[in-house]
Amino acid sequence: MTDRRRINGPPGETIPPFFDDADRAPETAKGRFRPSNAIRKMFLKTGVTPSASGSAYLEISTSAKPGASGLKLSCSVHGPRSLPRSAPFSPHLVLTTHVKYAPFATRQRRGYLRDSSERDLSVHLETALRGAIIADRWPKSGVDIIVSILEGDQERETSRSQGDEVWEMMNALSGCITVAAAALADAGIDCVDTVAGGVAALVQDTDGDESQPSIVLDPVPSEHAKILAACCVAYLPTRDEVTNLWFRGDVPASDMELYNSLVEKGIQASRNANRVLVGCLTESVGEGDTS
Repeated sequence: MTDRRRINGPPGETIPPFFDDADRAPETAKGRFRPSNAIRKMFLKTGVTPSASGSAYLEISTSAKPGASGLKLSCSVHGPRSLPRSAPFSPHLVLTTHVKYAPFATRQRRGYLRDSSERDLSVHLETALRGAIIADRWPKSGVDIIVSILEGDQERETSRSQGDEVWEMMNALSGCITVAAAALADAGIDCVDTVAGGVAALVQDTDGDESQPSIVLDPVPSEHAKILAACCVAYLPTRDEVTNLWFRGDVPASDMELYNSLVEKGIQASRNANRVLVGCLTESVGEGDTS
């Protein structure tokens, strides 16, 4: 007697699908299809989660290269709400950030518990937002900011051995900062300014040491032969302040001019993202007035 509660598999053997990429030329796999001082197109919308105090959704378009995926993030803000009685007294708002990749967001399937990279992103996000929030207005209160990375900024066909995940974390952090700022504004939490994230990188477009490195905005690892260093900046444009600076790479410590150039380019990228953020908030306010 068959078990009606169980879905049995096919009676015969099955062959897994195989996708042949041999027709694609390897020399055309890399290449940047936009100017070095331009960022990718962004779509930002607030109020996507009705049950949360504030929410936002950010999507960064894919590059022109086929097979490359974009970046998709969702953020929800819960609070401000009173702290439990067992918690110690705090004259400021207690900020808690939680960044988590969806299990299907990257090439390598993620676990349900946060790993070290996700904890690092949470710490950097908390530092970036703490400098923008006016925490004195909510004593004995707490707010939770949860960012879910639905799709990572990775190319599905690229081997994991290239070590591009370090640079993809930079783009993920800049997106987390921007979408969290939009969710905070949607929740009505007062901030000194709208903070946005931007990334600049020192790249080589051809293999070998003979090529001259250049600085680009919003780098995508699949578009360049090699990324030497990257800088992620959280910037407040009106106050002209940097709330978080994350630098990684192999650059001589004596070359301070290169460090300054990377930071300036990162600020330029964050200014471009801030224009999208301000435009989204202005549009959401206009829709609220008409309704």
